[in-house]
Amino acid sequence: MYDLKGFRQAFKLTQQNIADILECGQANVSTMEKTMRDLEPEQYKKLCERFDAASVDKYKVSDFIQDSKKKDSEPIISYTNGVPYYNVDFIGGFDIVLNNQTIKPEYLIDFQKYNEATCWCNVTGHSMEPEITHGDIIALKKIEDKSFLPLGEVYAIVTTNGMRTIKRLGPSSDPKCYTLVPTNKSPEYGIQELPKDMIEHIFQVLGCMKRL
Repeated sequence: MYDLKGFRQAFKLTQQNIADILECGQANVSTMEKTMRDLEPEQYKKLCERFDAASVDKYKVSDFIQDSKKKDSEPIISYTNGVPYYNVDFIGGFDIVLNNQTIKPEYLIDFQKYNEATCWCNVTGHSMEPEITHGDIIALKKIEDKSFLPLGEVYAIVTTNGMRTIKRLGPSSDPKCYTLVPTNKSPEYGIQELPKDMIEHIFQVLGCMKRL
């Protein structure tokens, strides 16, 4: 098994950076990180050509160690520890619910790898498939300082005109804009420009999973 996410984060790379090195799609990198499957020989070779072999080998994980970690890191429903889960769709006005102090979460999700999140909520739509699937729940971390947003990451965005979307943030030829990039390559989903000053609230999407 291979901890590609750990390797990527150690070198401060995005999934797209890794995809470019391995000459594959970003969605493939996302799947590799989630499943922690072994690198193919050609993929291993490409990483070693870019980084030293010792650094690449450092993130190999034995099945025994992974099984031990899994027992301690599986998500569980809790009412005392963890991150609030709101049974609300992000696109359907989740941010309004989050800002309403009278609305209580359905329960807490105690999932060690995502416990830095602000909350969990539902997601609908197909523009980010297969990375984020219709019906998944997503862990969101609210970003208060929007002055610097790392590109290549997935964000849930609320705009000043009340629109809500979940997309990967990309560069734009216009320094006053970002591009919103869907994972789904179907023609109905295209890249859009978003003026930076139209971002009212933004959350980093830390991860997703099926509803518990």
